[in-house]
Amino acid sequence: MNLLKVAICGGGRTGHLNAILFKQLPKVQVSMLTGNPQVIEQYARQTPMQALLPDGSMLSARLDRVTTDARTAVEDADIVIITVPAHARPQTLQAIAPHLSASKPVYVGAIPGFCGFDWLAEATLANRPNLVIWGMKDVPHTAFELTPGQSIKMGGGKSQLYVATHARESQKSRQQLQDILTTLYGPCVTMLDNYLEITLTPGNPIMHSSVIYGLIGPYGQWHRKIFPQRMCWWTECPELGAYFLERMDQESQDLCTVISQRMGIDLSSVKSLKQEIVEAYGDQIRDRSSMLSILRTNQAYNDILAPMVPAGDNRAGYVIERESRAFNEDVAYGLVLLVEMARRFELKVPYIEEVLQWSVAYMQGLRDSALDYFPSHWPRTANAAA
Repeated sequence: MNLLKVAICGGGRTGHLNAILFKQLPKVQVSMLTGNPQVIEQYARQTPMQALLPDGSMLSARLDRVTTDARTAVEDADIVIITVPAHARPQTLQAIAPHLSASKPVYVGAIPGFCGFDWLAEATLANRPNLVIWGMKDVPHTAFELTPGQSIKMGGGKSQLYVATHARESQKSRQQLQDILTTLYGPCVTMLDNYLEITLTPGNPIMHSSVIYGLIGPYGQWHRKIFPQRMCWWTECPELGAYFLERMDQESQDLCTVISQRMGIDLSSVKSLKQEIVEAYGDQIRDRSSMLSILRTNQAYNDILAPMVPAGDNRAGYVIERESRAFNEDVAYGLVLLVEMARRFELKVPYIEEVLQWSVAYMQGLRDSALDYFPSHWPRTANAAA
């Protein structure tokens, strides 16, 4: 096997964990593009990156390149994996696009691939036919407690990894991508038929926003209050959060049904969030009787902290962080896209809209969103292409 050159764009939890896991494989070269000075500094000190596995064992790796320079990171890459938040993807794609090889196929994808990454990549890479656009439905493993450039803890892993490509890609490109991803992740990679199967899969946008709304929204027990300590996303999920999550999940399923019927697309792989979680984590969930119990008893979700910052103004305690990915990514690029897709099909999604409107107000408005690249004539252009 020839040397497989992987470029990871993003020095966060997913980027760190994937990089360490890839370096356990033979003939895999890993470069990381990051703007985090701590990661750069640790690499310069030749500090190995370490991953603590759920069984208590440790993996160690030294990456081949860690850099702030896009050209250095991606110029010879065979596959590019973008792990930065959705709101940082436009800038990342624009930075790497001029430096990607024009003489061979380069597989440019996002993990996770939600928030309409295929539309964003198409807009940025429109005149580069050798670049194959793809996305993975979800992260292969949960990851938490990152010490940049040094260590990361690995949580539960998915039993299957689902991947889709942009509609423009050939069957040959899809097969070659699957082969590469199987080399990196093992024989658990399944190719989906349509990228909408990723875009419409319920995940972080409705999960995070519903829990936050249940905590500090107008009916939440912590509305306009300060948390005495940091709390875990899921093991301490409020009942009201689970209530809204189930209803937002149902509205997302209703949107899938309408799109499937109107566009003639098979979206049967897009399951309810409850089913997605149970199938992904299996025996790691102790109590599957309700959405609330699934969230609270999923061992893969243990110890994952909600995004909180000190309250400030000499007040003790914590508040939910307005600048977290739960807002800048999940709301601005996730919920906004779902609501706009529903609007174009004249479908009412009142629970999603309620949480979206409150979230945007809590964020003090949107700076940018998925509407910046969502095709203005969709779904008419998609139907025409079909």
